[in-house]
Amino acid sequence: MPLPPLQVDWNHIDTVHLDMDGTLLDRHFDDHFWLEHVPRRYAEKNGIDESAAREKLYRMFRSQEKTLNWTDLDYWSAQLGLDIPVLKEEVHHLIAVHPFVTEFLLFLRQHGKKVYLVTNAHGKTLNLKLRRTTIGGYFDGVISAHDLGLPKEDPLFWGELQRKIPYDPERTMLGEDSETNLETARRFGIRYLIYVGRFSSTMQPLQSKDFHTIHYFSELIPRDGGMAVRI
Repeated sequence: MPLPPLQVDWNHIDTVHLDMDGTLLDRHFDDHFWLEHVPRRYAEKNGIDESAAREKLYRMFRSQEKTLNWTDLDYWSAQLGLDIPVLKEEVHHLIAVHPFVTEFLLFLRQHGKKVYLVTNAHGKTLNLKLRRTTIGGYFDGVISAHDLGLPKEDPLFWGELQRKIPYDPERTMLGEDSETNLETARRFGIRYLIYVGRFSSTMQPLQSKDFHTIHYFSELIPRDGGMAVRI
């Protein structure tokens, strides 16, 4: 059964938390980097077949899902014997902001909303991506899960975040491309939960059965001069 339409009245929202990879930025960069570029460089360094490198590394990656190690560049540099930050610089031209993200961030700033980038990304990844894009200046704060010692997949994350930056869950929106993270936020009580189904420019968009889905953040910007939209 499809979800009933969600009425978003911006007069009732004070705070907006936004994920980075796949939500604001095209996840094509990350998918290409971890699934193609790193295995290729690992195979070259170790003198093994690239398909064998992929099989080994994919197994290693899966073992760290939903942990901080999943996004810890220092951890993977040590595990793989590669300088992961340097390898990211090799393909940084693929880092891209999704369409309409800047317009949405500008809308939030113009209407006095508190806007936070809340991500599992490691600090070295954040530095690279904020350096390569123009979105950093729109945020009131940037919080990495590594700062809190918990990934967003952990139900305790949102309480730890609230201690760092006070917010009222009933008057807060979260935009995410992870249904797992949206679920932990829902359990904490965050009211407005938005699933970004178009997380990569190279993949077909997905539709969530459990959360209201958008493809572009322009869908959350009122067009009639008012402050309400339905999705």
